[in-house]
Amino acid sequence: MSGARGDGIAPPGVGPGHDPSAIEGANQCVECHKHSGSIWESTPHFSTITEMPRSDEGRAIAKRMGIKRIKSESLCLDCHATTKVIAEKTKPVSGISCESCHGAARGWLKRHGEFSGKEEGQESATEISDRWNDAQVAGMLRPAMILEIARNCVSCHVIPDEALINTGLHSTGSDFELVAWTQGVIRHNNFYTKGKENKVASIERQRLLHIVGILAEMETVLRAVATATSGGDYAVKNAKRFARLRKRLDAVDKLTDNTQVSEAMAAIKNLKMSLKNQPAIASAADQITSAVNAFAAIHDGSQLQSIDSLLAKPENYRGGSPESP
Repeated sequence: MSGARGDGIAPPGVGPGHDPSAIEGANQCVECHKHSGSIWESTPHFSTITEMPRSDEGRAIAKRMGIKRIKSESLCLDCHATTKVIAEKTKPVSGISCESCHGAARGWLKRHGEFSGKEEGQESATEISDRWNDAQVAGMLRPAMILEIARNCVSCHVIPDEALINTGLHSTGSDFELVAWTQGVIRHNNFYTKGKENKVASIERQRLLHIVGILAEMETVLRAVATATSGGDYAVKNAKRFARLRKRLDAVDKLTDNTQVSEAMAAIKNLKMSLKNQPAIASAADQITSAVNAFAAIHDGSQLQSIDSLLAKPENYRGGSPESP
């Protein structure tokens, strides 16, 4: 996004993988992560690239946007596909895939899977730590990086294109809550059990997912309103989305004694969502960014048990439980 800004903190990147020139492709991942791959193949993430272009809704949106071939238009492919540069042309190679969520892999794939040149299970703790750190520095979004993962999810689940909504009549995004969505049908926490068990995230992780998810979505929604060029659906519906998020954050704030949550709530408690107030909205977005950055850096979820009543219940996980591989 561009437009009204506060202190210049950049919004997250948009779209799965982010860099088509550095995409390796899901097959490279599934070679080792076959159990996760088998779950992925039964999810909406996998099938969106084939189903969306054939759907009446997808075709209607494309027509309104003047898009003739959905599978060749980055506007659609940014969030419905993983694209790769092949013979100097950017082409979709799958739906939303491993690299969509964990980052384009060219810089980190080999280091990630080499076990420091040893057999699996033979590395020292230092070697494992160094390998993970190297992969992270090279661009891998590891599961422990909850804030980065959340922002990556939000970059597509909150639609970042004003024309796509106002002209194309695309929805403004999903009714998104990070615990419900990550623990639902897309859950693939089965590598270390070799497919025998697909574990739900620990309660500590769920607490972090809930709070970080709210704040990551809020900073993006605020930036959407702060950069809107008209009072169309993009601005109006994102303003309504912000109101729902404010209620969720207020519920967290009332149950916790957390500095960062309180700071975030103070920044938006009386914020007016009007195009005339865009500079203040942009500033509030930056304050949310600062708060969530600080929160994610210092909390492990162990001291946040007071919000357990707010966490999504298994029966409400998005799409239900994933199928067994």
